[in-house]
Amino acid sequence: SSCKGIIPPLPASNAMASTQKSKPEWRYPAQQLESEVHIPSQTQDPCLDWDTAVQQKAPGFLALQHHHPSSRGRAVRLLEPPEKPLKDHTLPSATISGQKSAQTTSGLDFEENPPKSAEVSVIKNQPAVERLVGRAGQGGSAGAAAGVQRGCESPVPGCGQQQHRAAGVILSSWRSWNHLARLRNALREARHRHLENFYSRAKHLAANWNRIRTSRRTIIHIPSLGYSQHIREHIPDLAVQQNLQMGRLCDILDANVDVIYICPLALSEEVLQYYHKLLALQAAVRSGNPEDTADLQDRFRILTPEAINSFPEHHMCLATVLKYSPRTLRRLQGLLQGRDAYVVGGFPHLDDLAVADQLQVPLLGSEPAVAQLYSTKSGSKRIFASAGVPTPPGEWDIHSREQLLRALGQLVLDHLEVQRWLFKVDEERGGNGTAFCDVISHLECYPWIQRERRGHGPEVWRQSQARELALVKISQELPGLLAQHVQPVNEKRFPTWEKFLQTFLTQGGVIEAFPFSASVTNLTVDLLIEPTGEVTLVSSGDQLHAEGPLRSSGTTIPQRSVDPEVLQGLCFKIGEACKSKGVLGYFSVDFVAFTHPQTREQQVWATDLDLCYSDQLALTQLLMYMTDGNLDCGSSQLRAPLASKESKIQRVQHEETKPPAPGSPRCAVASSQLRHSSLSGISYNLLLHTCKARGVGFDLQEKQGTVFVLYEDQKRHSLGMITIGEDLQGVLLTFARNLFIIHQEISAPNMQGETNFKMAIREIETILGVTAENKLRLEEEQPWEADAVKE
Repeated sequence: SSCKGIIPPLPASNAMASTQKSKPEWRYPAQQLESEVHIPSQTQDPCLDWDTAVQQKAPGFLALQHHHPSSRGRAVRLLEPPEKPLKDHTLPSATISGQKSAQTTSGLDFEENPPKSAEVSVIKNQPAVERLVGRAGQGGSAGAAAGVQRGCESPVPGCGQQQHRAAGVILSSWRSWNHLARLRNALREARHRHLENFYSRAKHLAANWNRIRTSRRTIIHIPSLGYSQHIREHIPDLAVQQNLQMGRLCDILDANVDVIYICPLALSEEVLQYYHKLLALQAAVRSGNPEDTADLQDRFRILTPEAINSFPEHHMCLATVLKYSPRTLRRLQGLLQGRDAYVVGGFPHLDDLAVADQLQVPLLGSEPAVAQLYSTKSGSKRIFASAGVPTPPGEWDIHSREQLLRALGQLVLDHLEVQRWLFKVDEERGGNGTAFCDVISHLECYPWIQRERRGHGPEVWRQSQARELALVKISQELPGLLAQHVQPVNEKRFPTWEKFLQTFLTQGGVIEAFPFSASVTNLTVDLLIEPTGEVTLVSSGDQLHAEGPLRSSGTTIPQRSVDPEVLQGLCFKIGEACKSKGVLGYFSVDFVAFTHPQTREQQVWATDLDLCYSDQLALTQLLMYMTDGNLDCGSSQLRAPLASKESKIQRVQHEETKPPAPGSPRCAVASSQLRHSSLSGISYNLLLHTCKARGVGFDLQEKQGTVFVLYEDQKRHSLGMITIGEDLQGVLLTFARNLFIIHQEISAPNMQGETNFKMAIREIETILGVTAENKLRLEEEQPWEADAVKE
């Protein structure tokens, strides 16, 4: 893959010219993935020495994976079939040609079962292996056994009694291989069918979208995190993480929408009643009268698959668990009968397609192969390059230590004003696969380079031998500098640079510049690519970073850090680029905004792309529900209609004659990542009553206050919270005050618990510039003994 990043001349410039975009049409994006990735010519053929198994960790295989990343999955499947007979026949070593493997797989469909000719064609010493396999395998399993029994025809020693045992072994192994091959073929055929039906139903959804989106319909929300298995294994409390988006229930704000929410946890009656009461406030929110509640239980259902506890050690995503829950699937089929419906998932997985196919409904989302490619850190850089939007200086698709050192050395020399460099693992999420290093601070040759650059002048410096010598000096220092000074964000998982580097090189990753400014703001924008191809902005927010500058812990909605017109232009370019690659449904883009220290102009870089429904969007849905408001991302304004103080009879009488009241501005602070171990010691009902007594609640008349998001009630160490008000300073102060009150109420003097509440308060204090005196007073009133949840 091409590993050159978009390195705009700082302060920033547009990225490389947009690649030619294909017309939007329904096709298989996965079949075109290889064309999206440049494959360099190879002077050497990476081979795989194969004794009795495909060694996927061997240098030859890793080279094949690096040089032909888009063919990697197909190459593995191609190499699997010859593996078993080679093991069974105890054949001499067979050498597999990586170049032949890539050439062969490039002509195969992802789900195609490779023919025998293709299987053998990847073997470099093909004639010798064909003779041995053919001698043992003529006529299938019976022929294989007979071939051994005719031992005198073969130079293999050990004839006689061993002949019959060898024949039995080959007969048994050949039958097992054939059985596994049939199962594998059946699985491939099923997946191919699911993919065919996915695109067929997507066509139907696109053709009828304008009618469906304004008609009575059912949305099945499956907040599944279908990341790779090795990623899911490192997500603590995977089920809870998949249940952070209860705000999806608020889609019933549209009177034409019914919601079926697939929940990865068995919720107690206490939690279910909370959501029934919360959603029943829809009419009361509109009128401002708490008595105007309406039972909406027929408009939404929360279903928990029966298999949630059947695979405790497998780290299955929610879509897979639902696939193995026949009772829940049958109930869903009954609920959907005769209704327009579609699925909105999380991060796509092959089992999302299987579930949608079994329910015979379309999926509003991307094909899993597309999402997996372009949601990686390197994949997002390809999208941004295609869109032609500014990005940080950097490089991507890095898979070797030499490539990393060479790229970093060149980047440091080209951008000496950049203090901090980031290293991001391709498939990791939430900052877990990020590390950083302040390279310039620890570079001993930096003063010499600065003197030489000033002495030569900018133009001469670019072509001087001193610059080449500077690159040599930097390259010599980097290995030791990185080993000593790189700081992974998740230090528990990656205690050393070598541990981080191992994962970085295995998955691939990017190097990226951190903005060289004292004032940096991260923001997230949620978008929707509708089945018709229309790109819409649906949410925006400035990130909060309670747990460090590289981890988002909350958001302020709507965003206020970037000119809305500028941001909208960047988002539409990215949306069009995504659409041209086959992306569909909800996705989010992360940006970083900062003021350039020399020009004093604001710079905006696109930094990340997640092709799934975000936590921020789910919180935005709850915000809209509780304010009956309208979020205009084009102007970054949220306005809520003020409730009338008339009686219900008067409102009905004046409904037709009264002009609509102008909306009142609103904003919110929201987080789905609040953690406190002492929450487990108090029931939710008691917590809510205690908060109400301390003034933490929601005013239906004014459409402002605080609403909680409850996830589960077994461990009960986390919750979500959204605070709504008229101005940003006010809601930030209220949010911090709420955290302070909750901590006071749930913590014993001698047992403070593990929490990230204090870090969130400190972040808000930093934003608002709270005086040291007030900070001291807060800490004297309630000491804190633990700053964060242990990773």
